[in-house]
Amino acid sequence: MVGACSFRYLGSRSFLFANSKLWTRGLFLQKQGEIKILKEDRMLYKELFPVVLFDSTTHINLTFRIKDSGFSELQNEASLTLQCFGKSGDSAFEDIFMTKIDFAAKYDYCVRLNLKGNSEFYSSGYCLDEECWRLYEKKVHSLLSQGLNDRAKSIRVIWRNIPSCCSLENGLSTLDGEPLLAGISLSSLDKAFRVVDIGPDAEKKEEATRFRKFWGEKAELRRFKDGKIAESTVWESEQWMKHLILKRIVEYILLRHLSITKNSIEQTVDQLDFSLLHGVQDPMSFSASLLGAFDVLSKRLRLIEDIPLKVSSVQPLDPAFRFTSVFPPEPHPLASEKGNVPRLHKLTSSCIQPLEVMIQLEGSGNWPMDDVAIEKTKSAFLLKIGESLENSWGMTCTATEDDVDVFQSGYAFRLKILHERGLSLVKREIGSDQGKRVSSADQKLFVHSQHSSMINGLQGVFPIYGPVVRLAKRWVASHMFSACLSEEAIELLVAHLFVKPLPFTVPCSRITGFLRFLRLLAEYDWTFSPLIVDINSDFNAGDKKEIYDKFMLTRKGYEESSQNISPAMFLATSYDKASEAWTRLSPNILELKRLVAYARSSANLLTRLVFQDQTESYRWECLFCTPLTNYDAVILLHGDRLPYPQRLLFPSKLNHGRLVAHGNASKAFQPFMLPGDLRGSLDKLKNKLLVDFDPLKCYIADLQKECNTLKLWYDSLGGDAVGLTWERSCSKKRDREEASDAEDPIDVLKAVGEAGKGFVKSVHFLKAPRLMN
Repeated sequence: MVGACSFRYLGSRSFLFANSKLWTRGLFLQKQGEIKILKEDRMLYKELFPVVLFDSTTHINLTFRIKDSGFSELQNEASLTLQCFGKSGDSAFEDIFMTKIDFAAKYDYCVRLNLKGNSEFYSSGYCLDEECWRLYEKKVHSLLSQGLNDRAKSIRVIWRNIPSCCSLENGLSTLDGEPLLAGISLSSLDKAFRVVDIGPDAEKKEEATRFRKFWGEKAELRRFKDGKIAESTVWESEQWMKHLILKRIVEYILLRHLSITKNSIEQTVDQLDFSLLHGVQDPMSFSASLLGAFDVLSKRLRLIEDIPLKVSSVQPLDPAFRFTSVFPPEPHPLASEKGNVPRLHKLTSSCIQPLEVMIQLEGSGNWPMDDVAIEKTKSAFLLKIGESLENSWGMTCTATEDDVDVFQSGYAFRLKILHERGLSLVKREIGSDQGKRVSSADQKLFVHSQHSSMINGLQGVFPIYGPVVRLAKRWVASHMFSACLSEEAIELLVAHLFVKPLPFTVPCSRITGFLRFLRLLAEYDWTFSPLIVDINSDFNAGDKKEIYDKFMLTRKGYEESSQNISPAMFLATSYDKASEAWTRLSPNILELKRLVAYARSSANLLTRLVFQDQTESYRWECLFCTPLTNYDAVILLHGDRLPYPQRLLFPSKLNHGRLVAHGNASKAFQPFMLPGDLRGSLDKLKNKLLVDFDPLKCYIADLQKECNTLKLWYDSLGGDAVGLTWERSCSKKRDREEASDAEDPIDVLKAVGEAGKGFVKSVHFLKAPRLMN
C-alpha cells in the first residue's frame, strides 16, 4: 500500500524530472564539507554526456548511458505522472501504478526493423560504451527525427538484442535476431496528416543542399501562395487515407538511408482498415456529400411556409453525421430529385439506409395533452412537411404508419419531431416522475439529440475518434454482441479514452485507440465502479456524489446475488447520471462477463501482433473472427440474401455438431437490382427501393417473440451467422420444473429453421441444455 508520504515523495521526484532547470547545468551530488567541483569540470561533463548526475563518492556520472531522447521521454512521463496527481483524483494510484504501459498502447505508430544478417549493422563495430546496436539505435532515431520533424512529439528506438529465451550456451549467434523497435508519438493530427512539408528558402544554398541530399527525388522547389520559393516535399493523399502519410514518410526515409529492403520494415498503421471498407473504398469518403445533402434539406425545411408551425431547428441524429457509423451510406443513384433515370455502371443496391433527423417546431399552446394524440399530430405535421417538399422542390417523400422518409441528393432522411411540451418536461431529468410522463418517443429523441451534440463536439476536437469508434463497433458486432452493447454505449466508452487518457496522452492512431478500448473493456472494475464520461468537464463534486449514490443503489443486492446487478455496466453522462439511456437492460452480468473475456483475448492478440511478426494478414483478421463452437447451436444464413453482402468479412463455416435443418435461398429478395429491374421512370424505380429493410433484423424479432428458451447472439453489421445459447433460470427448482415440461431442443431448432425459411441456410445443434447432459 502506497501511503500519503510515499505519494508526496513520488510527486516531488516527478516534479524534479519534469520541471527542474538544474538538468541544463547537470546535477552534482557532494557530501557536506567536500571541495566543490570546479566550473571547468562541470562544463566538461556536460560536453561529454547529454545528461549529468554526478556522484562525488564514486566519481561516476550515474546517467552516462542515458541519451537525450531517453531523458526527454523520462521528463514527459514525469509530467504525465504530475497530471495524474492533479486530474485523476481517487484513481491516481491505479493510473500511475496499475495501468499496463507498453509500446503497443503508448505509441501511436510502431515500426519494426528486421536486421538479422544486416552487414551495415556490423560495420559500425564495437567500442566501450557504445555497442554497435546502440549506435544503430541512434542512427535510426536521428533519421526519424529529421524526417518527421514536428509531426512527432517523441520517438523511442530500442533494440532488445538478446532474446528473453536466449541461452548463453549458444554463444553470440542470436544477438541480432530480435527486431529493432521504434515507437512514435504524434504531436498533433494536423501536423501528422500534413500533405506538404516546407523546407529552407531557395536562397539558403547550404541548407537547401542538405535538404535535397536527405530527401533525394522527393524534394522539389515550389512557389507558395505568399510568394515564397522554398524546397518542399509533397505527400498527396485522399482524405480518408491521410493516416497513411506518416507510414509513407517513414518507409521512404528508412529505405533511402539504410541498407534494408521494404520487407524488413513493418509498421503498425493500417492492418485493421480492411474491416471498415465497403468494397475497396472507405465509405467515409462520401461524408462530404452527405453533409452537403443535409445542409440543403435543413435550409428547405426552414423555408416551408404552408404548415401551421414553422420549423425552428433541424438536428442530425444518425451516427453517420458524427463520423462514427461503421458503414455510412453512399449516395444511391435512385434516391434523388425528379429527373431522368441515371445510367448505372455497377451493381445497384435494392436497399437504402435511412438517416434520422430531428425537427423542432415553433412554440404553441394548441398541442393536445394526450400522448397518443400528440403522436398523431406529429405524424400529420410530418406528412404535410413531406408534401410541401415534394411540391416546392420535387423531392420524393415516402410515408409509413411510423415514419416519413425524404429522398435528397442520393440519401434517405427519416424525419422525427420533438415537440415543445416533451422537451420542457424531459429536460428536467430523464428519471424523474415528470420525465416519465413524456412519451417514450420524445424521451428517446431528446436523449439522442443530447448524445449526438456531445459526440459531435468531441469529434471536432479529436478527428481520430471516429475511426477508433468504427473499429470498436465492428469488433463488437463481429463477435455477435450487437444485442448486448448499443452503438451509443460504444461511443461513450471510446470517448472516455480521449477525455481521460491518463496515464497516456490522447491516442492519435486507430490501432492504439482500439487497443485501449479493448483493455478498458477487459480491465475496468465494472462491478464496483461507475464509469463517468465527462466530455465537456460538466461535473462538479456534487454531481459526482450524486452519480456514486445512484450507482450504489444499483449494487445493493450484490451480496445476495451477483445476478441482481442492474445495470451491469454503469455509464454516467451529463444527460444521464443514472445510466438509464444505453445500458439499463444490456449488457446483463453474464453478457458482460462474456464481453470482457473476448476483449481480454483480443487485446492480448493485438499486443502480440504489434511486437511480433505482422506480415501475415490472416493473423490480424483473427481479431474479427469469432469461434462458432462457443455456442450451443448456430444458424447459418444465406450470405447472398443479406441486404449488403459486401459488408460480410468472412463467410461462416461450421463442421461440428448435428445438422438439424437446411434450406435453399429464397428468390423473393435480391440485395442488388437486376438489369430487368431498371426499366421505367425514375418515380417507378424509387418505389422499388427498400428503405430500412434488413431481413436479419426481422428474423431476430420473430425469434425473440417465439423462442423464449433461446438467447440470440448476432452481428447486425453484416454477419451471416446467429449464435444460440440455451437460457437458464436462476432457480434450480424452477430449472427442474421447466426441464420436465421442456420441448425437445431438436424440435425447437427445427422450428427456428422453419421460421427463417428462404433466409436460413442451415441450423446446427452443438450442445444440449445443461440439465439434459
